[in-house]
Amino acid sequence: MAVTLIDLFRLSVDQYPDNPMLWKKIDGEYRSLSYRMSFEIVADTALGLMDMGLEKGDRAILLSEGRNDWVLSELGILFAGGICVPLSVKLQEPSELRFRISHSGARFAVVSRRQLSKILQIKNDLAELEKIVVLDPFDEKDPDLVGMKDLRTAGKATLKKYPDRFEQRWQSVKGDDAATICYTSGTTADAKGIVLTHRNYTANVQQARVFFDVPEYYISLLILPWDHSFAHTCGIYTLMSGGASMASIEIGSTLIETTRNIGKNIKEIKPHFLLSVPALSDSFKRNIERSISALGSKVEKLFRFGLKVAYAYHGDGFRNGRWQGWRLLKPLHSLFDTILFSKIRDQFGGRLAFFVGGGALLDIEYQRFFAAIGIPVYQGYGLTEAAPVISANHPGYLKMGTSGPVVSGLNIKICDENGNALIGGQTGEIVVKGENVMKGYWRDPRETSKTLRDGWLRTGDLGAIDEDGYLVVLGRYKSLLISDDGEKFSPEGIEESLMGHCPYIRQIMLYNDQKPYTTALIVPHKQAILKALEPSGLTLESSDGQKAVIDLFVHAVQAFRTEPKLKTRFPGKWLPTTFAILGEPFSETNRLLNSTLKMVRWRIVQNYKDRIDFMYTAEGKDPFNSQNMTIIARMTD
Repeated sequence: MAVTLIDLFRLSVDQYPDNPMLWKKIDGEYRSLSYRMSFEIVADTALGLMDMGLEKGDRAILLSEGRNDWVLSELGILFAGGICVPLSVKLQEPSELRFRISHSGARFAVVSRRQLSKILQIKNDLAELEKIVVLDPFDEKDPDLVGMKDLRTAGKATLKKYPDRFEQRWQSVKGDDAATICYTSGTTADAKGIVLTHRNYTANVQQARVFFDVPEYYISLLILPWDHSFAHTCGIYTLMSGGASMASIEIGSTLIETTRNIGKNIKEIKPHFLLSVPALSDSFKRNIERSISALGSKVEKLFRFGLKVAYAYHGDGFRNGRWQGWRLLKPLHSLFDTILFSKIRDQFGGRLAFFVGGGALLDIEYQRFFAAIGIPVYQGYGLTEAAPVISANHPGYLKMGTSGPVVSGLNIKICDENGNALIGGQTGEIVVKGENVMKGYWRDPRETSKTLRDGWLRTGDLGAIDEDGYLVVLGRYKSLLISDDGEKFSPEGIEESLMGHCPYIRQIMLYNDQKPYTTALIVPHKQAILKALEPSGLTLESSDGQKAVIDLFVHAVQAFRTEPKLKTRFPGKWLPTTFAILGEPFSETNRLLNSTLKMVRWRIVQNYKDRIDFMYTAEGKDPFNSQNMTIIARMTD
């Protein structure tokens, strides 16, 4: 059994030496690097870092786009006995990057050429940072810069001269030693450094593989940022543990160009599974619907009917169909699968069996949609402090609307505000204990003691265990809204449901801070709105057109108050009474989304304080108010 990540990698090298481990686009073609070749590069990297002065326990930041060298560099740091500090390439603010590097006490940095300027900009403020290893050729004249090619050349020479030095160093690494320090996104305060040990990772990989078989022939295109714990564990190390392989996205000249390469790369790699988050699921769903719509109204109507058949056939996944005659639909479902859904799957390479979904909350409508087209989303739940997997739906164990069974070897309880365990499906804070739970927060004993109590991790998330033993996650405890009667409720599930049922909502955030009613900030989906207005001939410039747009949102909310299938989901007072339509989306650029694409709620509230206050006036309570009409008129710009 692998106790360290070093053991995990070495076991796969021994068992699958000639299997491809890494795939990278080179000169227009994906080319592979075997496990044996990867190990040789890792050894050279580790010795090169040791020659440069890296001692056991030293921290080294890793700031690079997802690519072969990302994995090889992290493994090199680990084999040298170091602690890797993976950082998001989406960090743009110098203060955010400076805090993480300084707080971790990193002596070394491994960066791509594209990210180098960010480090050089703040280097003079980083007293402990000694050397910067650059993965690509560079022109800067700086004595502290070292090319990775030169470092590996030096490491190879040292390995030949002192082979025992390498063996002694990696053999000194134990399961309880820190492997990484992963910084939180810092949406409410300074980012915290989550210390994950080698055993945290290997335990979670073993837990994940009980749920998901990963044969050695499997390949996945890792779309999510590689520094994210989800991609880190469920992508890199889970694939590695089975002798399978991982491919990186073709890097474009800009982030937008790189994102556009995803569809093309999926067809080239033909992945067996993909890791996804709600924002990515939404993007895939919208692209599918857009391509179907482009084929004409007849195809679109046929597709919608096929979806209804598939929804009835699949039910909630746990019980195929909610009525006894679901088997009668099998021939019709098979027909639609052949003439429609299989063609959609071809756009994902043709052998994509499933998505593994993270982010805890994915509206059931998304899950029904992907199950219908034959690529189910096995939604799971986790957080970085748990390395990260806590629960997951998986083949044979799918219940839409839940986050699946809890992984083996992990204790879980649902607690009230005083930490007392609740029973009988009651809702409370999710609290877990197991080998995958973090060691603590780096240099932050106060936060560690608040979050870890007698080994139990207080997740800060609300949830319940349903009658079938599946975990249902309801939202963040810290993002609870409070109505004027003191009742607390989580907004995430409502927000996801409204977006899932209303194609005109691009983003939405609910607000209530002891107010008489709930309000919402809505970012509209312009293309969907324009298409909805086409049959009527209305335009966004006219008052009738503006009122028609507002009506779309009013009816979307009202559906959850009146429609039989929806009105039992949430108490009416939790639904927004009115809303403010926004002209700018929440994004990382305006800092209203963090690096994991989650809303930074406090900053959004701060940014739109005037609009929120207006909604609690007599005029603002009416959604057909002048402010909303004005913003809609400006959507034509």
